[in-house]
Amino acid sequence: MHKATLSPLILACLAATWLIWGSTYLAIKFALPAFPPFWQMGSRFLVAGAMLLAWTRWRRQPLPTALQWRNAALVGALMLGSGMGCTAYAEQYVASGLVVAFIAVVPATIALINRCFGIRPSRLELLGISVGFIGVLLLVRGAGFSGAPAGLIAISIACVSWSLGSVLSQRKFPLAPGAVGFASEMLAGGALLVMASALFGETPQWPPPPLAATAWVYLVIFGSLLAFNAYMVLLAHGNAVLASSYTFVNPVIAMLLGIGLAGETVSHFEWLATGVILAGVVLLVIGRKA
Repeated sequence: MHKATLSPLILACLAATWLIWGSTYLAIKFALPAFPPFWQMGSRFLVAGAMLLAWTRWRRQPLPTALQWRNAALVGALMLGSGMGCTAYAEQYVASGLVVAFIAVVPATIALINRCFGIRPSRLELLGISVGFIGVLLLVRGAGFSGAPAGLIAISIACVSWSLGSVLSQRKFPLAPGAVGFASEMLAGGALLVMASALFGETPQWPPPPLAATAWVYLVIFGSLLAFNAYMVLLAHGNAVLASSYTFVNPVIAMLLGIGLAGETVSHFEWLATGVILAGVVLLVIGRKA
């Protein structure tokens, strides 16, 4: 495990989840005027999943079994259907930087869910969980979330769903090996999101404005094919807390990009709350490493 943690592949995957994912939340915001949240996420993952599955077939890799497709449907429903769908929905009401700051609670949520599988957090991890949740309580009292209860509910559901899917993909419902498994999860989750989009009566704008179209393409290539697959590789190496360490880098990147490119405003109080959350995440990751 020590060698796997320090390998070039793991370091590259960490860089992808830290840096690329920090920018995808602003891309979601840019795409929203033309692509409603569930349609945007569903079409994104369907296209990325189809491309990835076609690549695996070209390499003559076997298709998932019926059991693996079932697991992909369950994990995809949690991580992509509910997790990413509700995240995009929340960005209609809350600044992208604040959404990502709230998502920083994911490692703590994963650590708590792992207790159901007999994995007890250390004292340092418990301290990190406590500090992180204090930061979240501070964050939701700020102007960004207090004026948008729909956004708060949506991002809370997203965090719990993403965390539960991450743990279950490791402990209970393994996907097909490698890229085949990632492709099946994106296809299953994308299909569910498109069905949810039809249920809510979403209608994308066609033709989309150039900025929205560019943001959507960025989400497919960088957010899905690169960063999401990097995250799943980290999970496959057996450490969900290390995989979710992106959450202490993403908020800073997302906030800076939101302020600089989208004109979003973040109060001093919300910056303070974000700092408390990040301190908790750092303690959690250090505790897990120890």
